[in-house]
Amino acid sequence: MRKTAGIIIALFVALSAFAGDDIPNGPLTKVDPKTVCMVNEMAMGKEQIPVEVEGKTYYGCCEMCKKALAENADKRVAKDPVSGKQVDKATAVIAAQEDGRVFYFENDENLAKWNEKVKK
Repeated sequence: MRKTAGIIIALFVALSAFAGDDIPNGPLTKVDPKTVCMVNEMAMGKEQIPVEVEGKTYYGCCEMCKKALAENADKRVAKDPVSGKQVDKATAVIAAQEDGRVFYFENDENLAKWNEKVKK
């Protein structure tokens, strides 16, 4: 019985961590897209390397990230945590949690909805 309970708890913890990948942890602060590495999903605190793709500008922190953004369309989109819709990182509202991890929103209203939700 104890062994089964331990396994269930371990699975729950693992699944919770995995499921939280697209969900911010707490309130978010809007950040300038130029300061975000859009591959590492982190606010870096300084301007990053611009990458032009089809008339839109994305940002990466190094040559490897520049290449990923230029060649992999999946690296240029994210899911809005409020609406669940796919958003283009070049046009999204970007906000960071306290540890620097960023999330992408369709608009300022969705960011405000998120911050209201976590205040409660």
